[in-house]
Amino acid sequence: MTHDIWSGQIPPVNTGTAPELASFPVSAEIRGEKASPAVLILPGGGYVHHAAHESEPVARWFNSLGIAAFVLKYRVRPDRHPAPLLDAKRAMRFIRHQHAQFGIDPDRLGVLGFSAGGHLAATVSVDVPTDQPPRDDIDRISARPDLAILCYPVVSFVETPGSGGSSANLLGAAPSRAMRELLSAERHVDAATPPTFLWHTADDAAVDVNNSLVYARALGTHSVPFELHVFPHGRHGLGLAHEEPRVAQWTELCAGWLDSLGWVSRAAARLAG
Repeated sequence: MTHDIWSGQIPPVNTGTAPELASFPVSAEIRGEKASPAVLILPGGGYVHHAAHESEPVARWFNSLGIAAFVLKYRVRPDRHPAPLLDAKRAMRFIRHQHAQFGIDPDRLGVLGFSAGGHLAATVSVDVPTDQPPRDDIDRISARPDLAILCYPVVSFVETPGSGGSSANLLGAAPSRAMRELLSAERHVDAATPPTFLWHTADDAAVDVNNSLVYARALGTHSVPFELHVFPHGRHGLGLAHEEPRVAQWTELCAGWLDSLGWVSRAAARLAG
């Protein structure tokens, strides 16, 4: 089902299409009477489109773990900052506001992002400001996730190479140093940043692996729990990575991490076994 997160009140920066939030609930057989954890998925696409293979298939994988999922088609080019960040924050707040309707636990709401979506997930995680006043009660709810999963993410627009396309699509051809620093997530990590799972490939030719490394270093500096996996080989944009068995291990590793945090349903594990 698709939900209108702005209820007809699209922010004035909009010049393209409205955002869309699709929900993928956990089956009643798995959820039972309990509220399930949930994850907001932000597919990649260089802030110019949304990668389909990083959307619904990932939501279905979360469902198999007993975790509800939401996929956000946030605004992309010709829209620029702060439109995508406004959409992502609004989606987090909307899901928490409607938690009873969705049957989810508002205190166990995570975010996952791939590539440019990973950048967006990181900027939500560190609460980069948008300087937009609250429009309604939903906007007064916290947008910070309770955990984050970053998959070959763009993170920094100042410290690493290989993110020029995302930067240009989000900020324009010649953004100021101040704007690039504002949208470099590693600059804003603090003790309130949520626990984070990161994975990347060492030879990613589109988004340099140092994006994940600088973010992990910032998390460590602030004693934020994290798990980082760097696989030796693999092209950019693998998603669930079914065609790369070595890299495809990331889902099992991530499921183990989620289980260690108490997010994996025992009923889902029994059905899977």
